[in-house]
Amino acid sequence: MISRDRVMSILEGMPKRRIVVVGDAMLDAYLIGDVERISPEAPVPVVTVHERRHAVGGAANVAANVAAIGAHVSLVAAIGDDQRGEQLRAEMVTAGIADDSVVTLAGRPTTSKTRVVARGQQLVRIDEEEDAGLEGAAQDAIIAAATRALADADAVLIEDYNKGVLTPAVIEVVLEIAKARGIPSVVDPKFRNFFAYRGATIFKPNRRELEGALGAAMDLEHADALPQAMERLEVQNLLLTLGAHGMVLVNRDGALSRIPTVAREVYDVSGAGDTVTAWAGTALASGASVREAAELANYAAGIEVG
Repeated sequence: MISRDRVMSILEGMPKRRIVVVGDAMLDAYLIGDVERISPEAPVPVVTVHERRHAVGGAANVAANVAAIGAHVSLVAAIGDDQRGEQLRAEMVTAGIADDSVVTLAGRPTTSKTRVVARGQQLVRIDEEEDAGLEGAAQDAIIAAATRALADADAVLIEDYNKGVLTPAVIEVVLEIAKARGIPSVVDPKFRNFFAYRGATIFKPNRRELEGALGAAMDLEHADALPQAMERLEVQNLLLTLGAHGMVLVNRDGALSRIPTVAREVYDVSGAGDTVTAWAGTALASGASVREAAELANYAAGIEVG
């Protein structure tokens, strides 16, 4: 168990760090209203919208979590030359995220997710996006932005949502820079490039993502299951998140540690993964060990899900 004095030492250092988040940013929109009738045109509810909200999503939400800790954070991402892109930049400024490394791409829409909510219930989600991997000049622009941002960074967080920013070339450059500069890297992966993060300091999938990539269910009670998975991934540490059941950390030497959730009551696990990524990476930048970073991130996630 990490001591109180050690926790305070790490926490005091975190706001002094410079963190770079690279990945798929998106705009979350919420249309909130009431339902009083069913449409005569089709058997669907008619929502009278009373309120419209916007928030940062995806990699931008990880960056917002870092900013909330107090650290300086830059986001390397792609947005479209459209109204949603302008709105996302505005939300980033409000959240305290530096947007000078965000690349605007003409002809490619800003990824957005619009949720229609009535009486506290989500009725439908509308996704507007283009998820093909970036190529040519667009990919080069992301690599150039990441290279500039990482020049004075203390850690890099890679947030993959399969929306096209994290191509194999981008991933390779980012991890090579992190290795060359000796800074920690924390990866939140998705299936498309799951095995492209060799050498990452912490690789942080959830159980469903890991089982999907490996093509088999995992018996977490079997002592060799996770070390064998880590050998295939070729990462330094595997941090497997288990939702309401906490996390499992596997170190490079194969040692396995279970970190139970500290949430007294689990209200909603959505968003907890972004919290873990932000806290683990910023704690590592502040000098925490991998185990200490995982424990701090677990505490933060416990507050989030509660």
